[in-house]
Amino acid sequence: MPGVRALGTTILCESTDAENISKGIDEVFDEIIAALTRPLTDDEKNPKINTITEPKIAFKGTYDQINEFYYRKGWGDGLPLVPPTQARVDEMMKGTDLAPDHVVVKIIPRMGKATIEKIAINAVMAGALPTHMPVLIAAVEAVTDPGTRFDTFEVSTGSWAPLLIINGPIRNDIHINCSSGMMSPGNIANSAIGRALGLIVKNIGGARKGIEDMGTLGDPLKYSLVIGENEEGSPWEPLHVEFGYKKAQSTVTVMFPNRYTQTIPAQTTAQGVAETLAGMNPIALSTLIVIPDHAKIFSKEGWSKERVKEFIIQGAKESNNLRPGRLKDEDFAIVVAGGPGVWMGLLASAGGFGNSFITREIRLPKNWDGLKTKYGTMVPVYLKY
Repeated sequence: MPGVRALGTTILCESTDAENISKGIDEVFDEIIAALTRPLTDDEKNPKINTITEPKIAFKGTYDQINEFYYRKGWGDGLPLVPPTQARVDEMMKGTDLAPDHVVVKIIPRMGKATIEKIAINAVMAGALPTHMPVLIAAVEAVTDPGTRFDTFEVSTGSWAPLLIINGPIRNDIHINCSSGMMSPGNIANSAIGRALGLIVKNIGGARKGIEDMGTLGDPLKYSLVIGENEEGSPWEPLHVEFGYKKAQSTVTVMFPNRYTQTIPAQTTAQGVAETLAGMNPIALSTLIVIPDHAKIFSKEGWSKERVKEFIIQGAKESNNLRPGRLKDEDFAIVVAGGPGVWMGLLASAGGFGNSFITREIRLPKNWDGLKTKYGTMVPVYLKY
């Protein structure tokens, strides 16, 4: 923002200390008046646009040299990167029928143009496959929708992380882990798609740690937070059908949590599981992860998703843990995911920011069957003991 006059103060972030606030204002009050009244300089009247032209080939060298160069440039996330050679980027772009210079969205704060080619470059760096491109394009569209409050969460001190919930046939096409250990490292689709989105936000959007991304503590969920709904193990309709899509469509649903909790129910009855979910304190926009075993208990005892939500809302009201009208049915997404066991999870967005779940359809390229054949065998095969 050339020409904008800015002053720093000693007032603590979000301070409620009257003495600290008053002292901080007094220290800069004369400077504030001067900044507001001092005539504009010639440079301020005619700010020059700072343009940087990057070469098409950023660097040539060995794998180690490239990683060192990218890290020093601040283009990575602290982990080794796959060098985005032209051949790799061209292969990645086979995952869409859109042109390389097609602008999907502009990403704040720098309003960087997320072209297909730039998305592909970051996808390669993250270790993604061309079959992941359709998901990434839809995810970029969904994440930047105003309804997610990405405008706040990307640069907030609160350290929110984008959660991607994948539904539909593409889960099996690209081997999204929807079962045991789905939030753990180990599956290329879950790991690389989430990592690529983080690089896209940083490198195209310009949200750099401690400069634009002001997360006080940071969040390990930012490395990757991609899950698939275990539709095959669920007795209920899947999330995207609940949101108005057809079961045969593939979608990505986005929200920004900054809290993750997992626990076990005191009793494995519908009432016991529901009471534990309510006790996890989902007082704002929340994704409740119900394992298939618990979903089947609910269904067997006649509990629908709607009844579970109503139970949680009523419990919050009775415990005085809720301002009137604060929690609504649409504030919850109940996702059946995970493997055998007893644990349940909560991904919640602390605070009321007017944000909501945003879903986008994943559009496949004409050559999808060929891509599935080429990359469909990319699955881990563990040795037997």
